[in-house]
Amino acid sequence: MKLKKTAELEALLFASGDPLTLERAAGALLCTTGEAADLLEQLQQEYRKENRGIELRKAAGGWQLVTKKETAGLIRRLQEKQEVKLSNAAMETLAIVAFRQPVTKSEMEAIRGVKVDGVLGNLVELGLIAEVGRKEALGRPILYGTTEIFLRTFGLDSLEDLPQLPEKVLDGRGEDPEPLFD
Repeated sequence: MKLKKTAELEALLFASGDPLTLERAAGALLCTTGEAADLLEQLQQEYRKENRGIELRKAAGGWQLVTKKETAGLIRRLQEKQEVKLSNAAMETLAIVAFRQPVTKSEMEAIRGVKVDGVLGNLVELGLIAEVGRKEALGRPILYGTTEIFLRTFGLDSLEDLPQLPEKVLDGRGEDPEPLFD
């Protein structure tokens, strides 16, 4: 199926990102600059009459697809950060890193008693923790610590603002809680 020339031009404008000059459009469409100008005018009229969310605007010596100013609020909502909920496993692992940093993955696993691979990857991806170095031990395991994003997320000015925990909790020697059910 062969696309109409206006559809081809639309694809060029979309892919370009930057303003597309008449010369570049004509070269890509294998037509004259006059024909490219006519196609741009035709496309601009189509956007105006169809009441669309985008428009074709002349900018910086070329043509560019842009969102209409009436969509500004909608675009802003799209760009707002969505609230991310952390699982209990993620919160436990994050607490271990926050209170024991710098800490290795195997140290986290020893405290939690389960693997932390997936949770650790998610926390790194969210920017709450990061690699902070290598431990001077066999295999030189990665050390993890919290980030500025962690401090901002939890409303802390510095790590000194974290509550003090008993040493036995930090060493993983805390007593097991009473079971809820028999």
